[in-house]
Amino acid sequence: MSAPDAGPVPASPAPPLAGVLAVVGVGLIGGSFAAAMRQAGAAGTILGAGRQPQTLARAQRLGLIDEAVTLEEAASRADLILLSVPVGATGAVLARMAPHLRSGTLLTDAGSTKADVARAARQALGDRIAQFIPGHPIAGAEATGPEAARNDLYQGRTVVLTPLPENRESDRLLLRRAWEACGAHVVSMQPEAHDAALASVSHMPHFLASVFMGQVAAATDSGQRMALAGTGFRDFTRIAAGSPEMWRDVFLANRKAVLDELAEFREALDRAEQSLRDEDGQSLYDFLERAALARRFWGSRSRL
Repeated sequence: MSAPDAGPVPASPAPPLAGVLAVVGVGLIGGSFAAAMRQAGAAGTILGAGRQPQTLARAQRLGLIDEAVTLEEAASRADLILLSVPVGATGAVLARMAPHLRSGTLLTDAGSTKADVARAARQALGDRIAQFIPGHPIAGAEATGPEAARNDLYQGRTVVLTPLPENRESDRLLLRRAWEACGAHVVSMQPEAHDAALASVSHMPHFLASVFMGQVAAATDSGQRMALAGTGFRDFTRIAAGSPEMWRDVFLANRKAVLDELAEFREALDRAEQSLRDEDGQSLYDFLERAALARRFWGSRSRL
């Protein structure tokens, strides 16, 4: 007599994309990547590394990481490493990790500039450059630290990858799948094209918001002004509260593109100012209408 059919054997769960994930810098960006990868089941053990032991301890208490380690330990143990550090620190961090990297370890970053990061990676990693794929998640907030991390930060957001000629196709696919597991939409660009575009739509807004906030704060009646400020002031200046260290490095790294954008902005500002000086109502109206229509059109299509 044959044994009864027990039915199909349940499929084993798929292994995580990264058996060991390491995040260097477990604040908003790095901590959110760790949280999203954990929620998606895309990471097994999650290691955290960084400059401040107390920050790593908070990240561990919050469940963002399982263990705090040194850069050298992260390099020797992780399958996938995300660097979430100021772009100016990328080269030094990679140089410390390079001697300890396993051949199969894949590295990426979350920096806001890419051409300088690629150059720093080449210098630091040498013939291991194939293991590094530059990246930039276009997501963030003015909040900082592990407490700001959210597992849904990348849902519906764009992540730009700027692969290098040496990168393996299998590594490109793995990194794309990791960001998609976090809910992101992934696109690829050349580093220089990324930096030119982001100078306009990311770096310039922060530069202008910071200049304006500094000007208001330095006024003799700044307290009275800010007491009367409403949502427009809050929305316009929100990003000025971001990390000064990070944004200093971004502006210096992308200096030429930001200066080019400032020159174009100054011309546009001069034209608008001249309309106001001339009391040219029609010119002012046309300028405001073009801006309003462009903003509404972008808003209707944007995922933000």
